[in-house]
Amino acid sequence: MMAKAALVSHVKTRLAASLPAEAVVDLYKCMIEDTVDLARSVSTDALAIVCPTSDITDLISWLPAIEIVGQQGDGLAAGLVSAFRVFIDRGYRRVVAIDGDSPQLPPETLDKAFRLLDEADVVVGPTTDGGYYLVGSTTVQAELFDTQRMGTGRALDSLMASAQGLGLQVALTETLYDVDEAEDLGRLARELRSFPHRAPRTAAWLARRPVLRGW
Repeated sequence: MMAKAALVSHVKTRLAASLPAEAVVDLYKCMIEDTVDLARSVSTDALAIVCPTSDITDLISWLPAIEIVGQQGDGLAAGLVSAFRVFIDRGYRRVVAIDGDSPQLPPETLDKAFRLLDEADVVVGPTTDGGYYLVGSTTVQAELFDTQRMGTGRALDSLMASAQGLGLQVALTETLYDVDEAEDLGRLARELRSFPHRAPRTAAWLARRPVLRGW
């Protein structure tokens, strides 16, 4: 899992125009904790959070029951490369990295990502906004990730082009959404009203906020 310390102006910054700063932090905590439970529901040999080195102490305090790994370098691209390098160097054949922006992700999707890596070199979970909610690999390929396009609507296209250039076979899971903007949060709120079990902490947090119940 890719995550950061839950601090004001450090996480989910694009929601700051729609929610009070402390509310953004509370929401982020719920989403990450639900994503941890999601990851634990899948049969894997190892589970860890990869984060900026400056966030290690805060994350150990917040989530003491999970391994926290500090990334080498700054930014999400460096974090993803670190995730693959650390665990592939430990001898794991298939490594899947997920963000904390899609707590409603079906466990079956994570299972499918690992299965696809039995045949493919890279697996990607596309998002509706042109990014991706997961990426998995059997090798360490720093060239896959374009630091200029991470977090943009061209992130997926860039990754696919890089994989093609490297001669890597790519498999895709289904296209889903992640929560970056207010409209994404509205979509999540509507989904979790019908299926709160998919992300119970996040569902309960959203249900307590009257301004969001109308979304």
